[in-house]
Amino acid sequence: MIYFTGKNMETKTQFFTTPIYYVNARPHLGHAYTTIAADVATRFKQMDDHDTYFLTGTDEHGDKIVQAAQKQHQSPREYVNKITRLFQDLWPRLSVQNNQFIRTTDPAHIQVVENLLTRIHDKGDIYFSSYEGQYCFGCERFYQDRELVEGKCPDHGVAPATIKESNYFFKMGQYQDWLIDHIKTHPGFIHPRQYETELLSFLKEPLEDLCISRPKSRLTWGITLPFDSDYVTYVWFDALVNYISALGYPDGALFKKFWPTARHFVAKDIIKPHGIYWPIMLKAAGIDIYAGLNVHGFWNVSGSKMSKSVGNVTDPVAVTDRYGVDAFRYFLMREMVFGLDANFTEDVLVSRINADLANDLGNLFSRVLSMHLRYFKGIVPAMTTAPDISLASDARAAIDGFQKAMTRYEFHKATATVWQFISSMNKYVDMHEPWKLAKATEKRPLLAAVICNLLEGLRTVACLIYPVMPGTSEKMLTALGMTIPEKGFFLLDQILSWGQVQPGTRLAKPPILFPRIDVPAKDGSKKKTAPADRKKDAGVTPETKPVITMEDFAKMDLRTGTIDAAEKIAGSDKLLKLQVDLGTDTRQVVAGIGRQYNPKDLVGRQVVVVANLQQATLMGEESQGMVLAAGTKKELVLAGFDTRVPPGSPVK
Repeated sequence: MIYFTGKNMETKTQFFTTPIYYVNARPHLGHAYTTIAADVATRFKQMDDHDTYFLTGTDEHGDKIVQAAQKQHQSPREYVNKITRLFQDLWPRLSVQNNQFIRTTDPAHIQVVENLLTRIHDKGDIYFSSYEGQYCFGCERFYQDRELVEGKCPDHGVAPATIKESNYFFKMGQYQDWLIDHIKTHPGFIHPRQYETELLSFLKEPLEDLCISRPKSRLTWGITLPFDSDYVTYVWFDALVNYISALGYPDGALFKKFWPTARHFVAKDIIKPHGIYWPIMLKAAGIDIYAGLNVHGFWNVSGSKMSKSVGNVTDPVAVTDRYGVDAFRYFLMREMVFGLDANFTEDVLVSRINADLANDLGNLFSRVLSMHLRYFKGIVPAMTTAPDISLASDARAAIDGFQKAMTRYEFHKATATVWQFISSMNKYVDMHEPWKLAKATEKRPLLAAVICNLLEGLRTVACLIYPVMPGTSEKMLTALGMTIPEKGFFLLDQILSWGQVQPGTRLAKPPILFPRIDVPAKDGSKKKTAPADRKKDAGVTPETKPVITMEDFAKMDLRTGTIDAAEKIAGSDKLLKLQVDLGTDTRQVVAGIGRQYNPKDLVGRQVVVVANLQQATLMGEESQGMVLAAGTKKELVLAGFDTRVPPGSPVK
């Protein structure tokens, strides 16, 4: 078992950070996701009785800032003030509750950067030398030949310029073996695991020393080196230090309290600076390194990577103004498997809102409170003892599953767990038919038990969705007559107790949580998925394939997987997106079984997964494996098992 708790578990503190965002452009969907993910994690830790600190901010130095300012006919200072204000104003609009917003132009931060540089320089780990290398102005860094893709920058797709100049260099290579050992001996330090593998793969090659300065002859907008006034600090050697300068390093009370539990949230494109440069910088300076790094994938927009040149950069302000903050937060946390890429389209967002929020949650909330108002005149009845119809065990299972998934930063799985409980409550209503019980006087105690169980289930849901949808949580709890603690949420231990909606409480008419969004009809009829035609087996004669050896077969990693969630992929009647539990991790697998299987029927089903298949992208969705099925293209049947086996078990 891997625990993501940090070093001083006894104190129950937690420090989360986002990257400090580069202000050469306005905030976009990627910034919103990282920050909301860190906010959700922070809120959950608070529910788990942790003392938390949440940091975000802006990175305001470097070549690209100067270039962006020149395009706006502004000084760098005027420009960064304007763009930084956009970030500062955005977070409250997205219900983000950061404790601090740091800027790399803050005097206190600059002082800590100078302190760190001096310590490492005095130690002898920084030296002066001439260097000729391939420099990408977009990334503001030198590249090694092995890092380029067909001779071009992997991020910007342009050939770097060859630059020869004298600069200061940081001796990273001497710490390489230490870093490799630290990663291998600290499970969960890099999360999810595939990024640990990526870093270790990169570290198989010798680390080159890092150029940590830029001559003022070509750049003056930066922090001057404390040991040479003709140079400014390389932007990463400036930006990364924010994580300790914000806490008042070296003697600040916040630093002593929170730094041992620091976990950084970053996108996968900046894993190298955070996973290699930063821990080595800390080691060289004699500072304990952070507890862990949480790495997420990219958001593609309509199947393509977000890009200003393509024109598909998504504005989070526009989306939240149109659809609401909580709906946006829910979509981001539910749609992306943390660590993998995900696809954003408004069609998929609207589909989520209508299916999950308006239909599943909204309808349940409205149905239950409306029946309560109709049958009990809005007065909560006493809960009679009826253990055979109690939802308490289902609620406890939802709380346990939610807590386990959130502890592992599996936000999609945590929300799916809550929605499984919502689904079971909807089935509970249909099974017990309160409208029929209300017609028989002798069934009145049973009716009261059913309604009270549903009210308690809604209370549980309202408490659990707080990290993701704080506004909706408050609205539901208020409608249920609950007194919300001053801090704004209930601790996990407090949620467990069954029967907290007090008898005698008067509940009003329920508010509408999420109005259904009308989707304009498109020209042409949409094909409905027909049930598979179960004709008598006619027999199939497959093409005979070449004989393979046992060694060939042994290369396949076949494992048992349990499907945790399944949904259709927008624009395809064939492809389903599955979240498959393999025991050690959860994989996203795209499967072409949409014509044969209803997504809801697949949840909980066990399948055979090819776990070591090369990753592929289908219709903008990453697929980390394959599920096995038999049959023809028109009729497929999933391979499975007679009895349940532990997820991740090898198939032999």
